[in-house]
Amino acid sequence: MIRGGKPIIGLMCGNEEANRPIQAVATRFIDPLVKLGGASVVLIPAIPEAVDTVMMADMLDGLLLTGGRSHVAPAQYGDCAELAPQACDPRRDSVALALGGRMIERGKPVYGICRGMQEINVLFGGSLTCLGGSARHHRGSWDESYESLFGHHHPVDLMPGGVLAGRDGDRRLEVNSVHQQGVDRLGYGLVVEARDAEDGLIEAFRAPGCGADVLAVQWHPEWDVAQCHVARSFFTRLGHSARGHA
Repeated sequence: MIRGGKPIIGLMCGNEEANRPIQAVATRFIDPLVKLGGASVVLIPAIPEAVDTVMMADMLDGLLLTGGRSHVAPAQYGDCAELAPQACDPRRDSVALALGGRMIERGKPVYGICRGMQEINVLFGGSLTCLGGSARHHRGSWDESYESLFGHHHPVDLMPGGVLAGRDGDRRLEVNSVHQQGVDRLGYGLVVEARDAEDGLIEAFRAPGCGADVLAVQWHPEWDVAQCHVARSFFTRLGHSARGHA
């Protein structure tokens, strides 16, 4: 297929209700994939019967598992805890974990943001914890303005030698934080890229030994990509990695 040299990057949707069932993904995820990643973007519905994950993994050059309003179901990582049904999206869990796994098997890049980071951790055998409404990591509600919700920042420490710290060796970064789940047990083979500067919560990781470029962050780099060079490098790196498979 002739694509003008642009990699095709899949963007994971989620199931939401807006007076009717819809597939939802924030438009702000798309712009940096196009402008910084140089990609053509394909929206992946969170409907298992609509996605042939084998065919999709063959077609895509990269995958971005996005943030979303729902949580990864505890059953996915062997926890017997129960969340309110409306808090989970089991159909997204099914598609995201299956497609992410097949992409990694093919050596193709899989990146994660917020919920997407949690999905990747589960994919590698890790577990999650509920942060209990911690004001440090999540403040406000979906009913308020996005500027207020995503404007809540806190510092994270970047690990020396990591890909996020980069050549200049950045040590600390101010990031936004709207998540209510976090990494409990880190998945097998994953390497920490960043930790919360105060409580040590894992805020980013990569998977250097799996044969694919896997990188995930707990914050939302797509929100302040114009002001943050680490956020820009996240999308640039994904586009460059996916281009190697185009």
